[in-house]
Amino acid sequence: MNSISIEGTPKTPTVKFDDQSSTLVIRGRSIPENSIDFYKPLIDWLESYAGNSEPALILNMELEYFNTSSSKCILDVFKKMEGIAKKGKEVSVKWYYEEDDEDMLEAGEDYDAIIDIDFEMIKVEEV
Repeated sequence: MNSISIEGTPKTPTVKFDDQSSTLVIRGRSIPENSIDFYKPLIDWLESYAGNSEPALILNMELEYFNTSSSKCILDVFKKMEGIAKKGKEVSVKWYYEEDDEDMLEAGEDYDAIIDIDFEMIKVEEV
């Protein structure tokens, strides 16, 4: 299984899915022209990971902003992770939000309420 590394742009987030450390990062803004096309390789990677023997998977979500179509794709990523957790693997999400960003905090809380995996909300100081 290969790692994924995608350099961020003004419209797409930086993505680092490292199969060696089982640490995943999605950071930046997510307003791609086609969210499904952008997120499909990430969901496919998680599908491959589900058969991997690594014990823990951590996703660090560090988004500044995402649009409605991205929100559905992000939910699909979380659902795939939930499926991995149901197979007995340790899976967690660390949702980073700036201390004054109520919308991003609320979005993280909404995902936490929908998905049955360990979800940690982490407040960071505004950059």
